[in-house]
Amino acid sequence: MENIKEILKKYKNIALVGASKDLTKTSSIVMKYLQDNGFKVYPVNPSMKGEKILGEKVFGNISEIDNPVEIVDVFRPSNEVVTIAEETVKINAKVLWLQLDISNEEAKKIVETNNIIYIDNKCTKIEYEKYFN
Repeated sequence: MENIKEILKKYKNIALVGASKDLTKTSSIVMKYLQDNGFKVYPVNPSMKGEKILGEKVFGNISEIDNPVEIVDVFRPSNEVVTIAEETVKINAKVLWLQLDISNEEAKKIVETNNIIYIDNKCTKIEYEKYFN
């Protein structure tokens, strides 16, 4: 199984679920950081569909993104993750990544059954800094 360093080196297209236009929120700070480090980030937030966050068009859900998504990076409560996991499978993403304090056993089963890597309770920004800065 690929380790986190390999994942962050190899996969550069990220759907960020739970994006916010409040630039002081963790999701926005992480999104900006990922953009600054060469990632293409697609913000996902149904209540902001069609608007822009940090220069990127906001999608209502990950199935609407018209480019390949490799990592689905989740900033939503654990109880919403199962639906996100099902969408992750539908779009053939490579990784379901749940941010700090988020995890869901059922979601883990769903993605791992479909050969998608499951990572939980880790921040993409902190992990990236650990390996690449």
